[in-house]
Amino acid sequence: MELAVTEEQRELRQALRRFFAERSPSGEVRRLMETAEGYDPGMWTLMAEQLGLQGLAIPAEHGGAGYGMRELAVVFEEMGRAVVCAPFLATVTAAAALEAGDGGHDLLPGVADGSTIATLAVAEDDGRWDPGAVRTVFEDGVLRGGKRFVLDGHVADLVLVAARDGDGVGLFAVTGEAGLVREPVPTLDQTRKLARVGLDGVAARRVGGAEAVARALDVAAVALAAEQLGGAQKALDMTVEYAKVRHQFGRPIGSFQAVKHRCADMFVLVESARSAVLNAAAVADGNPDGLPAAAALAKAYCSDAFFHTAGEAIQLHGGIGFTWEHDAHLYFKRAQGSRQLFGAPDRHRERLAAMAGLTGTA
Repeated sequence: MELAVTEEQRELRQALRRFFAERSPSGEVRRLMETAEGYDPGMWTLMAEQLGLQGLAIPAEHGGAGYGMRELAVVFEEMGRAVVCAPFLATVTAAAALEAGDGGHDLLPGVADGSTIATLAVAEDDGRWDPGAVRTVFEDGVLRGGKRFVLDGHVADLVLVAARDGDGVGLFAVTGEAGLVREPVPTLDQTRKLARVGLDGVAARRVGGAEAVARALDVAAVALAAEQLGGAQKALDMTVEYAKVRHQFGRPIGSFQAVKHRCADMFVLVESARSAVLNAAAVADGNPDGLPAAAALAKAYCSDAFFHTAGEAIQLHGGIGFTWEHDAHLYFKRAQGSRQLFGAPDRHRERLAAMAGLTGTA
């Protein structure tokens, strides 16, 4: 089973797999993760000009192609398979916030054509991703506070900041440098860059309210779940292939019952994750009111599925899976990093419980 369910989506998948095989092999991933920028500007331009990925889900009236979350899910799954180093997740999340807001639609064409790298800044020192935890303030036309764990915040041309003003939590656009203090931070997953952003007296304009922030976080959760699915599928594929060629006691290790059972468990996790992503993508496109629950379910399940599958891949590869030279560690570190990004699984399960009326807060 695959996320691409129409012929157009299958063609998109095939084009993406060819593109990332050529432009993002593991050797290139390893090179980029050691750079300060963490991505290849040339590939970023090709993603926009040849494939139109940055504008794929942006409405046509704002310079995009007007597709939806189902198509984006295909893109993110393929990116997850290849552990692509690019500020795509950050930019898609920011675009969703701008689209849901009421004052920043003029910024969308730059995002759609790839000339603007954008990101969303929500979490602060406590690491919480929900709008209710925001303490940064907007007063007299400027922001005061700081943000942590800002995805690709060190290279973003546009930073959308969740902050409080007289109307509650809002979304505020900071373009260019504008006095931003950016500090890259060390990460376990070196393929994904995070930054600390200082906002002491930074000029900004309001482009949306709390609903725009919430919508963007839900879209981010679904997109990240699709990426986790792609990584989990690749971890399963490489493990099954290794089990066919690695011999012990004169037999492929894949013929041993214990190895078969563990691979079968990995397969069940991957296919269940696929169902969660398919559901969340369909809900995002057709039933916006149901997105918070579908996004929380997908992010919680896919985070655990990817983490477990990547861990099993290392174990079943034996000693070689623990080495720096083997790609299994790239997937394991990506799994651990993405597990925490936009809220850990436990946080999303708490959200689901609250929506079901089982707790007092969301």
